[in-house]
Amino acid sequence: MKKLFLLTLITGLLFTAFNVSAQQKKAPEDKSKRPSPPDTVQATLSNGTQVVIAYSQPSVKGRTIGGAEIATYGKVWRTGANEETTIQLSKDVKLEGKALPAGKYSLWSVPGPKEWVIIINKKTTEWGTVYSEAFDVFRVTVPTQKAASFTEKLKFAIDKSGKVSFMWGDTMVAFNLK
Repeated sequence: MKKLFLLTLITGLLFTAFNVSAQQKKAPEDKSKRPSPPDTVQATLSNGTQVVIAYSQPSVKGRTIGGAEIATYGKVWRTGANEETTIQLSKDVKLEGKALPAGKYSLWSVPGPKEWVIIINKKTTEWGTVYSEAFDVFRVTVPTQKAASFTEKLKFAIDKSGKVSFMWGDTMVAFNLK
């Protein structure tokens, strides 16, 4: 009788523990509430290629781009915040003259005072601080420009002509897709 009572008690405790555990599962995170919320920009180029860029928007918050705090000059940066910034292409294109097959890629950069290196990488499933040069498709160097106006949160834009640009602070960086 004691064994039956003990077995019933243990079974009841396990059931209760499982039930409580199941009820405490967290709801999915609302990413729009993050300090660097996600954004997506998409466009169909004049040649019919659909381009989608998914990224998170870090804020300048009084910091200096290229300084020790954000987008440090000479160091690989995720070109956004949180998860990797991705670019998805429906057709083969040339990015600044280099062939890039249709598909989804992560977009990284190496900031500089006069030019930025744009890195196209095959890996698209990591957190934005996990970069591996072994998966680079290629790198191109493009000049920086002074933005027309100050942009607090990183913002990408895609022109139908194939010009992809991002503005942040008073910096604008652009590259071309054909």
